[in-house]
Amino acid sequence: MSSETQNNQSQAPLVSHLIELRNRLLKSVLAILICFLALYAIANELYLAISEPLRALLPEGSSLIATEVASPFLAPLKLTFFVAVLISIPFTLYQAWAFIAPALYRNEKKLAIPLLVSSVLLFYGGVAFAYYVVLPLVFGFFTSVGPSEVTVMTDINSYLNFVLKLFFAFGVTFEIPIATYLLIKAGVTSVASLSKKRPYIILGCFVMGMLITPPDIFSQTLLAIPMWMLFEVGLLAGRTVKVEEEKPSEESTQTE
Repeated sequence: MSSETQNNQSQAPLVSHLIELRNRLLKSVLAILICFLALYAIANELYLAISEPLRALLPEGSSLIATEVASPFLAPLKLTFFVAVLISIPFTLYQAWAFIAPALYRNEKKLAIPLLVSSVLLFYGGVAFAYYVVLPLVFGFFTSVGPSEVTVMTDINSYLNFVLKLFFAFGVTFEIPIATYLLIKAGVTSVASLSKKRPYIILGCFVMGMLITPPDIFSQTLLAIPMWMLFEVGLLAGRTVKVEEEKPSEESTQTE
């Protein structure tokens, strides 16, 4: 067999994998596009729903405003795209899973499926926590501490950027238990090591809250405390890894 034939045979699997990856990326983009087109008709209603936490707390006579010409069109459009991406996350992750699954061992597949499902649920939980808990508290604080002579009239685009930033921050933050569990499972660290570093991790949570959230101590604290609590949840999940690893040694001792 010639070297040219061997090269062609070795390149064939790579080409097929690239084609499959392209097809799955196209399916994911198509899913986002379908969700976007389906939601576009209610884009303004979506914006009213997302702005309800602030509008409910605005003083009488105040309202959201548009300071740019294209904001009344672009702000709902941006929000609709974000919601479309949010809705299509399970399908997108399924495409990623279908692409890498053939290369995984059976035990890895059993672990990956619960992790994928829990990751999606935790991200949605973070977004829901930001909308139902954080936003009312933050806006209640902001609208109450300002000077009485100042009328609160927030720009719709600035408001949307603020809210989407919080949604993303809390969605990613709620993935901390998964990240902690994977680090322990992979042997990168251990429950005992992380427990000893708890004071530094708590400090890191507040630093991350300061960097991710808007520059006010109120929203920073609302992010840092859940980060700490979710880290503790990850430690609890990590203890199951330790138990599983100790079982073989216990069984071998009994056999001896």
